[in-house]
Amino acid sequence: MIKTIRNVRIVGTGSFAPEQVYTNEYLSTLVDSRPEWIYETLGIKERHIAKASECTSDLAAEAARRAIEMAGMSADDIDLIIVATTTPDNSFPSTATKVQQKLGIKGIAFDVQAVCAGFVFALSVASSMMKDNHSKNCLVIGADSMSKLLNWEDRATSVLFGDGA
Repeated sequence: MIKTIRNVRIVGTGSFAPEQVYTNEYLSTLVDSRPEWIYETLGIKERHIAKASECTSDLAAEAARRAIEMAGMSADDIDLIIVATTTPDNSFPSTATKVQQKLGIKGIAFDVQAVCAGFVFALSVASSMMKDNHSKNCLVIGADSMSKLLNWEDRATSVLFGDGA
C-alpha cells in the first residue's frame, strides 16, 4: 500500500491583545521595582492585560477570526481546532470547544497544555493529523490570560507576563 503524505503549510495568521495595558511605571507602584530596572533586565516596556470579563477563549476566538480572514477562508473550512494554553477558561470543557462554539466551527477541538512549548507541540499535532488525512484545515491557537494567575505584589512574576493570543 502506498501512502500519500500531504504537504502542510501555514496559510494565515492572526493575533489579538487586550486593550488594557500595564506599563512598567504602573507596575512599579505595585512592586518594589523601578521601571528602568524592569526594562533593562527583561526588555519589556508594557504588557496587555485581559479585563476580568475577558476569558482566554475570547482572546483566542478573536485571533482565530483574524487568521481565518487572512487565509481567505470561512469557519466552514475549518475541521480541527487546537488551543495551546496554560490558562484555560475552565478545566472542562476545553477552551478549544469554547472557541469552536464562538466561531460556529464543526469538527474536532481540544487543548494542549505544555506552558511555553505548548504552541510548538500543537503545531506538531496539527501537522501530524493533517498528514494522516484526519484533518484538512486546522486552526492552531496559542492563547493565555496569565494575569489571572499572578500575584501582582510578587516582583518575580508580575513584571513578566501579559495576556494575548
